[in-house]
Amino acid sequence: MEPSRATTRRHLSTSPFKPRVPEPVKTFEEGDRVSHDKEGLGRITAVEGTHAVVVDLGGGRLLRVVSPFDKLHLL
Repeated sequence: MEPSRATTRRHLSTSPFKPRVPEPVKTFEEGDRVSHDKEGLGRITAVEGTHAVVVDLGGGRLLRVVSPFDKLHLL
């Protein structure tokens, strides 16, 4: 059995269903206060384009979070 491919289907104009709307991309800036689902509260110390951010969690702990930022929420 072959694994299924992750493809997106195009929306037909005659379909009675609404087209799927993509989620907006989360953006962060240095100094933003954030909450991580597992690690807790922190502050953004570095932004690496739209691909990753570095979060200072306090006590010398740094966490690099890569896109998509599902577990990272802006406060």
